[in-house]
Amino acid sequence: MAQPTPDAFQVIADPSRRQMLKLLSRKSLTINALAENFDMSRPAVSKHIKILETGGFISIQGIGRERHCLLKQDGFNELQKWINYFDNFWESKLKKLQSVLDKRTQS
Repeated sequence: MAQPTPDAFQVIADPSRRQMLKLLSRKSLTINALAENFDMSRPAVSKHIKILETGGFISIQGIGRERHCLLKQDGFNELQKWINYFDNFWESKLKKLQSVLDKRTQS
């Protein structure tokens, strides 16, 4: 049975996963090279990588005998949609406030 896709915010909630994404923003890394940056067991790193992959934040490519982690845009797009919604919400509220203030200064 397939596990449900985690919510993008659940994926980035963990500081170790956020750090992994930052490292991968500089360059793709093998799973072992990524693991070297953390004081945790290899299985724990693998679990975090699986969550990032399932959430659409990374993809894993087999190159020869190595497995490389690469950033993927899907998870970030989900975050951006959510943020854009609230950007629009607040922009609308501020425009209404500006309109009220403009009317007051004209009176």
